[in-house]
Amino acid sequence: MKICKVAVVGLGNISIRHRRNLKSLFPNVELLAMSASGRIPKEEISYSDSVVTSIDALIEANVEFVIVASPAPFHAQHSIPLIEAGIPTLIEKPVTTTIEDANAIQKAIDKYGTPVAVGYCLRYLPSTIKMKALLDSNAIGILYNANIEIGQYLPDWRPNRDYRDCVSSNKILGGGALFELSHELDYAQWLLGELELQYAILRSSKELNLQVEDMVDLLTLTESGAVANIHLDFLQRKAYRKCSFVGSEGRIEWDLINNQLTLTTRSGTNIIYNDPEWDKNQMYLAMVNDFIQMIEQQPHNCVTVSDASLTVDFISRIRQKFVNSRDII
Repeated sequence: MKICKVAVVGLGNISIRHRRNLKSLFPNVELLAMSASGRIPKEEISYSDSVVTSIDALIEANVEFVIVASPAPFHAQHSIPLIEAGIPTLIEKPVTTTIEDANAIQKAIDKYGTPVAVGYCLRYLPSTIKMKALLDSNAIGILYNANIEIGQYLPDWRPNRDYRDCVSSNKILGGGALFELSHELDYAQWLLGELELQYAILRSSKELNLQVEDMVDLLTLTESGAVANIHLDFLQRKAYRKCSFVGSEGRIEWDLINNQLTLTTRSGTNIIYNDPEWDKNQMYLAMVNDFIQMIEQQPHNCVTVSDASLTVDFISRIRQKFVNSRDII
Protein backbone atom coordinates (compact mmCIF):
# COMPACT_ATOMS: atom_id res chain seq x y z
CA MET A 1 0.00 0.00 0.00
CA LYS A 2 1.47 3.32 -1.09
CA ILE A 3 0.98 5.96 1.61
CA CYS A 4 1.07 9.57 0.42
CA LYS A 5 -0.67 11.67 3.08
CA VAL A 6 -1.28 10.98 6.78
CA ALA A 7 -1.98 12.96 9.94
CA VAL A 8 -1.36 12.84 13.68
CA VAL A 9 -3.71 14.61 16.11
CA GLY A 10 -2.05 15.80 19.32
CA LEU A 11 1.35 17.34 19.98
CA GLY A 12 2.51 15.44 23.07
CA ASN A 13 5.41 13.01 23.45
CA ILE A 14 3.57 10.05 21.96
CA SER A 15 2.59 12.09 18.90
CA ILE A 16 6.26 12.97 18.33
CA ARG A 17 7.08 9.25 18.32
CA HIS A 18 4.26 8.54 15.88
CA ARG A 19 5.28 11.37 13.52
CA ARG A 20 8.91 10.24 13.57
CA ASN A 21 7.92 6.63 12.92
CA LEU A 22 5.58 7.54 10.06
CA LYS A 23 8.38 9.50 8.40
CA SER A 24 10.65 6.49 8.89
CA LEU A 25 8.17 3.99 7.47
CA PHE A 26 7.05 6.25 4.61
CA PRO A 27 9.95 8.65 3.80
CA ASN A 28 8.04 10.55 1.12
CA VAL A 29 4.78 10.90 3.01
CA GLU A 30 3.15 14.28 3.54
CA LEU A 31 2.43 14.49 7.25
CA LEU A 32 -0.14 16.87 8.70
CA ALA A 33 -0.08 17.69 12.41
CA MET A 34 -2.89 19.05 14.54
CA SER A 35 -2.96 20.09 18.19
CA ALA A 36 -5.65 18.62 20.42
CA SER A 37 -7.23 22.04 20.84
CA GLY A 38 -6.80 23.11 17.22
CA ARG A 39 -4.45 25.93 18.19
CA ILE A 40 -1.68 27.09 15.90
CA PRO A 41 1.52 26.25 17.82
CA LYS A 42 4.24 28.87 18.11
CA GLU A 43 6.94 26.24 18.24
CA GLU A 44 8.17 24.25 15.26
CA ILE A 45 6.48 20.85 15.01
CA SER A 46 9.05 18.18 14.24
CA TYR A 47 8.54 15.50 11.59
CA SER A 48 5.60 17.35 10.01
CA ASP A 49 5.00 19.15 6.74
CA SER A 50 2.14 21.38 7.78
CA VAL A 51 -0.19 22.14 10.67
CA VAL A 52 -3.98 22.19 10.45
CA THR A 53 -6.42 23.52 13.01
CA SER A 54 -9.43 21.20 12.70
CA ILE A 55 -10.57 17.67 11.98
CA ASP A 56 -12.58 19.07 9.07
CA ALA A 57 -9.32 20.30 7.55
CA LEU A 58 -7.87 16.79 7.76
CA ILE A 59 -10.94 15.37 6.07
CA GLU A 60 -10.78 17.99 3.33
CA ALA A 61 -7.08 17.19 2.83
CA ASN A 62 -7.99 13.57 1.95
CA VAL A 63 -5.52 12.02 4.37
CA GLU A 64 -5.25 8.24 4.01
CA PHE A 65 -5.22 7.53 7.72
CA VAL A 66 -4.95 9.38 11.02
CA ILE A 67 -3.37 8.58 14.36
CA VAL A 68 -5.38 10.21 17.15
CA ALA A 69 -2.91 10.87 19.97
CA SER A 70 -4.73 13.66 21.79
CA PRO A 71 -5.64 13.36 25.49
CA ALA A 72 -8.04 10.43 25.93
CA PRO A 73 -11.15 12.49 26.86
CA PHE A 74 -10.98 14.03 23.35
CA HIS A 75 -10.62 10.75 21.43
CA ALA A 76 -14.31 10.41 20.58
CA GLN A 77 -14.56 14.06 19.56
CA HIS A 78 -11.57 13.70 17.24
CA SER A 79 -12.12 10.20 15.87
CA ILE A 80 -15.87 9.99 15.18
CA PRO A 81 -15.88 12.61 12.35
CA LEU A 82 -12.93 10.77 10.77
CA ILE A 83 -14.75 7.45 11.01
CA GLU A 84 -17.88 9.00 9.50
CA ALA A 85 -15.73 10.30 6.63
CA GLY A 86 -14.35 6.79 6.03
CA ILE A 87 -10.79 7.69 7.08
CA PRO A 88 -8.99 4.78 8.85
CA THR A 89 -8.12 5.83 12.38
CA LEU A 90 -5.61 4.49 14.90
CA ILE A 91 -6.59 5.75 18.35
CA GLU A 92 -3.97 5.88 21.10
CA LYS A 93 -4.71 4.04 24.34
CA PRO A 94 -6.97 4.21 26.22
CA VAL A 95 -9.63 4.38 23.55
CA THR A 96 -11.62 6.83 25.72
CA THR A 97 -12.19 7.61 29.40
CA THR A 98 -15.92 6.81 29.46
CA ILE A 99 -17.87 3.81 28.27
CA GLU A 100 -20.39 6.22 26.68
CA ASP A 101 -17.68 7.64 24.40
CA ALA A 102 -16.37 4.16 23.63
CA ASN A 103 -19.87 3.07 22.65
CA ALA A 104 -20.28 6.15 20.45
CA ILE A 105 -17.06 5.30 18.59
CA GLN A 106 -18.18 1.69 18.16
CA LYS A 107 -21.58 2.83 16.87
CA ALA A 108 -19.84 4.92 14.20
CA ILE A 109 -17.64 1.97 13.21
CA ASP A 110 -20.67 -0.30 12.93
CA LYS A 111 -22.48 2.22 10.72
CA TYR A 112 -19.64 3.26 8.40
CA GLY A 113 -17.36 0.19 8.44
CA THR A 114 -14.20 2.28 8.72
CA PRO A 115 -11.04 0.46 9.91
CA VAL A 116 -10.27 1.57 13.48
CA ALA A 117 -7.68 0.18 15.91
CA VAL A 118 -6.44 1.12 19.38
CA GLY A 119 -2.79 1.63 20.26
CA TYR A 120 -2.00 -0.93 22.95
CA CYS A 121 1.52 -1.42 21.64
CA LEU A 122 2.67 -3.79 24.41
CA ARG A 123 0.83 -6.59 22.62
CA TYR A 124 3.63 -6.35 20.01
CA LEU A 125 6.45 -6.88 22.53
CA PRO A 126 8.04 -10.26 21.64
CA SER A 127 7.94 -11.52 25.22
CA THR A 128 4.23 -10.63 25.41
CA ILE A 129 3.50 -12.72 22.33
CA LYS A 130 5.55 -15.61 23.77
CA MET A 131 3.81 -15.23 27.14
CA LYS A 132 0.38 -15.57 25.56
CA ALA A 133 1.47 -18.66 23.63
CA LEU A 134 2.72 -20.26 26.85
CA LEU A 135 -0.51 -19.59 28.73
CA ASP A 136 -2.69 -20.67 25.81
CA SER A 137 -0.76 -23.96 25.60
CA ASN A 138 -1.08 -24.57 29.37
CA ALA A 139 2.71 -24.63 29.71
CA ILE A 140 2.37 -24.36 33.51
CA GLY A 141 -0.76 -26.45 33.83
CA ILE A 142 -3.79 -25.11 35.66
CA LEU A 143 -3.30 -21.43 36.44
CA TYR A 144 -3.69 -20.61 40.14
CA ASN A 145 -2.27 -17.10 40.57
CA ALA A 146 -1.06 -14.12 38.57
CA ASN A 147 0.76 -11.08 39.94
CA ILE A 148 1.09 -8.03 37.71
CA GLU A 149 3.04 -4.95 38.80
CA ILE A 150 4.23 -1.74 37.22
CA GLY A 151 5.75 1.31 38.87
CA GLN A 152 7.77 4.31 37.75
CA TYR A 153 8.41 7.68 39.37
CA LEU A 154 6.15 10.15 37.56
CA PRO A 155 8.54 13.16 37.75
CA ASP A 156 11.08 11.09 35.79
CA TRP A 157 8.69 10.37 32.89
CA ARG A 158 9.24 13.73 31.22
CA PRO A 159 12.21 15.38 32.96
CA ASN A 160 11.95 18.55 30.88
CA ARG A 161 8.43 19.31 32.21
CA ASP A 162 6.85 19.80 35.61
CA TYR A 163 5.02 16.53 36.22
CA ARG A 164 2.07 18.45 37.70
CA ASP A 165 1.43 20.03 34.31
CA CYS A 166 1.37 16.75 32.38
CA VAL A 167 -1.68 14.82 31.18
CA SER A 168 -0.78 12.04 33.64
CA SER A 169 -1.50 14.38 36.56
CA ASN A 170 -4.65 15.98 35.19
CA LYS A 171 -7.99 14.32 35.92
CA ILE A 172 -9.81 16.31 33.23
CA LEU A 173 -7.31 15.09 30.60
CA GLY A 174 -7.61 11.44 31.62
CA GLY A 175 -4.70 11.29 34.03
CA GLY A 176 -4.18 8.96 36.97
CA ALA A 177 -2.60 5.53 37.20
CA LEU A 178 -5.66 3.62 35.97
CA PHE A 179 -5.77 5.25 32.54
CA GLU A 180 -2.08 6.09 32.15
CA LEU A 181 -0.98 2.55 33.03
CA SER A 182 -3.90 0.81 31.36
CA HIS A 183 -1.52 -1.31 29.25
CA GLU A 184 -1.43 -3.67 32.23
CA LEU A 185 -5.23 -3.85 32.39
CA ASP A 186 -5.39 -4.50 28.64
CA TYR A 187 -2.87 -7.32 28.49
CA ALA A 188 -4.13 -8.84 31.75
CA GLN A 189 -7.52 -9.49 30.14
CA TRP A 190 -5.92 -10.42 26.80
CA LEU A 191 -3.82 -13.09 28.53
CA LEU A 192 -6.25 -14.23 31.22
CA GLY A 193 -9.71 -13.46 29.87
CA GLU A 194 -12.26 -11.11 31.38
CA LEU A 195 -11.49 -10.40 35.03
CA GLU A 196 -14.06 -10.26 37.80
CA LEU A 197 -13.17 -7.47 40.21
CA GLN A 198 -13.25 -8.47 43.87
CA TYR A 199 -11.59 -5.53 45.62
CA ALA A 200 -9.96 -2.22 44.71
CA ILE A 201 -7.90 0.35 46.59
CA LEU A 202 -7.01 3.68 44.95
CA ARG A 203 -4.64 6.03 46.73
CA SER A 204 -3.02 9.41 46.21
CA SER A 205 0.30 9.94 47.98
CA LYS A 206 1.36 13.05 49.84
CA GLU A 207 4.65 12.86 47.99
CA LEU A 208 3.25 13.73 44.57
CA ASN A 209 0.18 15.60 45.88
CA LEU A 210 -1.95 14.84 42.83
CA GLN A 211 -5.69 15.11 42.37
CA VAL A 212 -5.65 11.70 40.68
CA GLU A 213 -4.75 8.25 41.98
CA ASP A 214 -1.02 7.46 41.91
CA MET A 215 -1.39 3.97 43.44
CA VAL A 216 -3.83 1.21 42.47
CA ASP A 217 -4.23 -2.26 43.98
CA LEU A 218 -6.72 -4.73 42.56
CA LEU A 219 -7.79 -8.22 43.54
CA THR A 220 -9.49 -10.04 40.67
CA LEU A 221 -10.61 -13.52 39.60
CA THR A 222 -10.37 -15.14 36.19
CA GLU A 223 -13.27 -17.13 34.75
CA SER A 224 -11.45 -20.33 35.80
CA GLY A 225 -11.11 -19.10 39.39
CA ALA A 226 -7.43 -18.11 39.34
CA VAL A 227 -6.54 -15.08 41.48
CA ALA A 228 -4.90 -12.12 39.73
CA ASN A 229 -3.37 -9.28 41.75
CA ILE A 230 -2.60 -6.05 39.90
CA HIS A 231 -0.54 -3.14 41.24
CA LEU A 232 0.03 0.18 39.42
CA ASP A 233 1.91 3.19 40.74
CA PHE A 234 3.63 6.47 39.83
CA LEU A 235 6.10 6.22 42.74
CA GLN A 236 8.85 3.64 42.24
CA ARG A 237 12.18 5.41 41.78
CA LYS A 238 13.51 2.66 39.52
CA ALA A 239 11.15 1.59 36.75
CA TYR A 240 9.61 -1.81 37.48
CA ARG A 241 7.42 -3.88 35.17
CA LYS A 242 7.16 -7.56 36.00
CA CYS A 243 4.58 -10.34 36.21
CA SER A 244 4.50 -13.86 37.55
CA PHE A 245 2.13 -16.71 36.77
CA VAL A 246 1.84 -19.74 39.05
CA GLY A 247 0.27 -22.97 37.87
CA SER A 248 0.00 -26.62 38.79
CA GLU A 249 3.06 -27.51 36.69
CA GLY A 250 5.33 -24.53 37.22
CA ARG A 251 5.88 -20.79 37.33
CA ILE A 252 6.68 -18.14 34.71
CA GLU A 253 8.47 -14.90 35.62
CA TRP A 254 8.03 -12.15 33.05
CA ASP A 255 10.27 -9.06 32.98
CA LEU A 256 8.76 -6.65 30.46
CA ILE A 257 11.55 -4.07 30.75
CA ASN A 258 14.24 -6.63 29.94
CA ASN A 259 11.99 -8.56 27.55
CA GLN A 260 12.69 -11.81 29.39
CA LEU A 261 10.76 -14.93 30.38
CA THR A 262 11.91 -17.47 32.97
CA LEU A 263 10.18 -20.84 33.36
CA THR A 264 10.46 -22.90 36.52
CA THR A 265 9.17 -26.48 36.60
CA ARG A 266 9.97 -29.63 38.55
CA SER A 267 12.97 -30.20 36.30
CA GLY A 268 14.55 -26.80 36.96
CA THR A 269 14.65 -23.12 36.01
CA ASN A 270 15.40 -21.93 32.49
CA ILE A 271 15.39 -18.58 30.73
CA ILE A 272 13.20 -19.37 27.72
CA TYR A 273 13.22 -15.92 26.14
CA ASN A 274 15.74 -13.13 26.60
CA ASP A 275 16.31 -10.09 24.40
CA PRO A 276 16.97 -7.04 26.62
CA GLU A 277 18.54 -5.05 23.76
CA TRP A 278 15.43 -5.26 21.59
CA ASP A 279 14.44 -1.78 20.44
CA LYS A 280 11.12 -0.95 22.11
CA ASN A 281 10.25 1.41 19.28
CA GLN A 282 9.78 -1.70 17.14
CA MET A 283 6.47 -2.21 19.01
CA TYR A 284 5.13 1.05 17.63
CA LEU A 285 6.38 0.35 14.12
CA ALA A 286 4.81 -3.12 14.21
CA MET A 287 1.55 -1.63 15.43
CA VAL A 288 1.38 0.81 12.49
CA ASN A 289 2.28 -1.92 10.00
CA ASP A 290 -0.42 -4.13 11.51
CA PHE A 291 -2.89 -1.27 11.15
CA ILE A 292 -1.96 -1.03 7.45
CA GLN A 293 -2.83 -4.73 7.22
CA MET A 294 -6.20 -3.94 8.78
CA ILE A 295 -6.81 -1.14 6.26
CA GLU A 296 -5.93 -3.51 3.41
CA GLN A 297 -8.33 -6.12 4.84
CA GLN A 298 -5.44 -8.51 5.39
CA PRO A 299 -4.97 -10.74 8.47
CA HIS A 300 -3.97 -8.60 11.45
CA ASN A 301 -3.73 -8.57 15.24
CA CYS A 302 -4.97 -5.03 15.85
CA VAL A 303 -6.70 -4.20 19.12
CA THR A 304 -10.27 -3.34 18.19
CA VAL A 305 -12.41 -0.68 19.84
CA SER A 306 -14.57 -3.50 21.19
CA ASP A 307 -11.47 -5.05 22.83
CA ALA A 308 -10.28 -1.72 24.22
CA SER A 309 -13.74 -0.93 25.57
CA LEU A 310 -13.35 -3.86 27.96
CA THR A 311 -10.55 -1.92 29.66
CA VAL A 312 -12.65 1.26 29.86
CA ASP A 313 -15.50 -0.75 31.38
CA PHE A 314 -13.08 -2.45 33.78
CA ILE A 315 -11.79 0.93 34.97
CA SER A 316 -15.37 2.12 35.44
CA ARG A 317 -16.10 -0.92 37.60
CA ILE A 318 -12.92 -0.31 39.60
CA ARG A 319 -13.98 3.25 40.37
CA GLN A 320 -17.47 2.09 41.34
CA LYS A 321 -16.03 -0.61 43.58
CA PHE A 322 -13.83 1.82 45.41
CA VAL A 323 -16.31 3.87 47.41
CA ASN A 324 -14.17 5.21 50.23
CA SER A 325 -15.47 8.81 50.36
CA ARG A 326 -12.36 10.23 51.98
CA ASP A 327 -10.32 9.46 48.87
CA ILE A 328 -10.17 11.30 45.58
CA ILE A 329 -12.59 9.27 43.49
